[in-house]
Amino acid sequence: MLAPPVSAGGAGVGVGERPREVRCWLHAPSGGGAGQAGTPDGVARQVGQSGRDVSQAAPLPDDVAPALPPVATAPGARSWGASRDTSATPAAPAATTPLVEPALLLDVQSLSVRFPVRTGLLQRVTSHSVAVADVSLTLPRGQTLALVGESGCGKTTLGKAIVQLLRGQAAIEGRALLDGQDLFGLHGEALRLARRSVQMIFQDPYASLNPRMRVYEVLEEGLLTLRPELDADARRQRLESLIERVGLRPDALQRHPHEFSGGQRQRLAIARALAVEPRLIVCDEPTSALDVSVQAQILNLLLELQRELGLSYLFITHHLGVVEYIADHVAVMQRGRIVESAETGALLAHPREPYTRDLLAAVPRLV
Repeated sequence: MLAPPVSAGGAGVGVGERPREVRCWLHAPSGGGAGQAGTPDGVARQVGQSGRDVSQAAPLPDDVAPALPPVATAPGARSWGASRDTSATPAAPAATTPLVEPALLLDVQSLSVRFPVRTGLLQRVTSHSVAVADVSLTLPRGQTLALVGESGCGKTTLGKAIVQLLRGQAAIEGRALLDGQDLFGLHGEALRLARRSVQMIFQDPYASLNPRMRVYEVLEEGLLTLRPELDADARRQRLESLIERVGLRPDALQRHPHEFSGGQRQRLAIARALAVEPRLIVCDEPTSALDVSVQAQILNLLLELQRELGLSYLFITHHLGVVEYIADHVAVMQRGRIVESAETGALLAHPREPYTRDLLAAVPRLV
């Protein structure tokens, strides 16, 4: 759950890809009308299932690559709603066991990011541009928090700050606690170890992979830096297993990124993020550059990996139709601030802020 705002201020089967089964289709949210929020500001909300129903999803064309097979739920990973396969999850004990809210993995407290503005011949800093203003949010372990807003509202900047990609580029205030450890207070070896736990999937699968490197070298790079204890054989075994886990054949490791379609490249980007075994992955609009059918495949893959590995996602997007399917909780961002947050089903059914209603109205519908 999140703290209340402080102020209101190509598709198809291509080279190297294994056949898969897509089990869903993206839906526009069904309840986009104005209304009142389900719970008042400042009152804690239980982060649970959002009631998303994709059982009536339209089938994909026959030539679209299918999705990963069902994967047994890993110990400690949460079960999903009716639209997700929970057959491998054991039944809960009788009513003697109380419901316990999942432990927090990420706790962002009053985070602000300011970029220096340089002017004059000597390019001296004369002012600062505020990209993120006093943002607080929390993400329970094994769940997905969607960060929604229009382009330029600060979503990606917030994600990069959490992943520690803005050090030396911006003035950052506040804290980002990962399992109680402030990421902004770490340096040297402590920071290197912390980077194992948080990784990022970038928006553009064409620009995020080095075209001069083979896929094996791209994926191995993180292991060499963050997992130096692994020898060459251990690294190769891990990468061969990982490339199959994301739905590609082992021979893909010896190819170059330009030999793959957009959807396949995004699978490679997911594999790169998973290589160092993170607990938190910041997904920066990972489906926005893909065709709709391929978006469904990538979302299915992310959900399967979350069930299998117990991952937590900070999912950045401007598309509330995607949020409806993948997220447990939603935070709406406008001009660098969180203006509304709620459980996914409640926010889509009863958006409180006019800005949220505008975002819902912008979701394309087929009828």
